[in-house]
Amino acid sequence: MKLHKLIIMMMAFGLVFAGKATLFAQDDDDNGQEVQEMDEDEWQKQMDELNGQKTQLNQKLGDLNKDIDALKQTSAQKDKDVEKCTSDLYSMVGTTQSGVADFRKKFEETERKINSKTGTPADARKSYFDDISNDKERCLPEFQDRYASMKKKLEDWEGQKPDMSGTYTVVKGDCLWKISKAKYGSPYFWPAIWDANKAGVVNKDQMKNKRHSTITNPNLIYPGQVLKIPQLTDAQKKEAEMKAHKYRKTRRHKKEEMKKDEKKDQKDMKKDTKKDEKKDVKKDTKKDDTKKDMKKDTKNTKKDTTKKK
Repeated sequence: MKLHKLIIMMMAFGLVFAGKATLFAQDDDDNGQEVQEMDEDEWQKQMDELNGQKTQLNQKLGDLNKDIDALKQTSAQKDKDVEKCTSDLYSMVGTTQSGVADFRKKFEETERKINSKTGTPADARKSYFDDISNDKERCLPEFQDRYASMKKKLEDWEGQKPDMSGTYTVVKGDCLWKISKAKYGSPYFWPAIWDANKAGVVNKDQMKNKRHSTITNPNLIYPGQVLKIPQLTDAQKKEAEMKAHKYRKTRRHKKEEMKKDEKKDQKDMKKDTKKDEKKDVKKDTKKDDTKKDMKKDTKNTKKDTTKKK
């Protein structure tokens, strides 16, 4: 690109110089001295020199363009060779380019889980270390060394014993309010314990009932659960206390709403009962009136019969 610009500038300079050469006349230069007019021989000599330079540069430009075209062809051929080698490599492990893309997503997700120790080793094996181990794609150069490193990290993680210093084992009669008071000296920090165990208790893999492996409802904890008891800063304690008060107000409001609904239902039931009683009374009254009318009709009929006789 730089050479192209240089050539263009030289050609432009030559054309400008050729157009202006005949216009040079006596004039003052920057120092106030007169500039002599260029004669025809001198002009022709400079034009010949510049045209010669132009020809040389055009020749160089042509040679460079040929080199560029040759390099493009070589690059295209190399790309085809690389594509064929990649395709052959993928076929050796029984996959395709799209298959490798799907495998890469699983691999990177599992790699992140193991590196950050997210969840448990069992979670990492399930999603998706065991699948990766049974897949030949792990032997590809892109994954080979990373798989060996990931496998070692997982095995080391599985060999670690959980730190039980910041934990508490739930017994019958426990609640988060009571545990918070015992561990922190205040019952109002229980939301911090709840947040730490929402995703899963320490021994969730050992819990027979899957519902007991997490704490989705702060009012439901079960004996045998090993809870994480996080260390709290002053700011975290304040935040937990605010959550506790907010949760309590919300529950109280719900209870009040339930009581209102119950009272309303009771009133509606009483109204419905009274309406039904009134309807029954009216029905009974109508029945009695109907019976009386029937008796009167019967008596009148008898009287008419007697008179005729």
